[in-house]
Amino acid sequence: MGPVVATEFTPWLSLLGGVLIGLSAVMVMGMFGKIAGIAGITKGLTSAVPGLATTGDRSWRLSFLLGLVVAPLAVLLTTGSFPQQTVPTSLAGMALAGLLVGFGTAFGSGCTSGHGVCGLARLSPRSAAAVAVFVAAAVLTTTIVRHVL
Repeated sequence: MGPVVATEFTPWLSLLGGVLIGLSAVMVMGMFGKIAGIAGITKGLTSAVPGLATTGDRSWRLSFLLGLVVAPLAVLLTTGSFPQQTVPTSLAGMALAGLLVGFGTAFGSGCTSGHGVCGLARLSPRSAAAVAVFVAAAVLTTTIVRHVL
């Protein structure tokens, strides 16, 4: 595994990001009656099942996902740089991580945004169990990568 770039802790930007995530979750629930989980939004947009997503349903889903791409580009254009992130430089490691996240999302019937942000806010026992598994897996993975390997 290659070098890791340290992440600078930014409490005010982190708070602002959390508020915006919460606001988007409330807006999606209020406007469309849907959970703002990225896996579910993507699945509804790309689903081959006829009738699963209407034209209007696809529009908001596409807009939501485009916002995830456009927002960092807006940061780049306004500030001239991206904030530093903790990202391993191993392409194979990132590809493996992406595949594992995809498998976990399908297996767990949702992702961290769906279960962690929206499910916990709705006091869903299933989401509480999923988040406990997410956290345990993250602790185990970090311990192995940073202290064993």
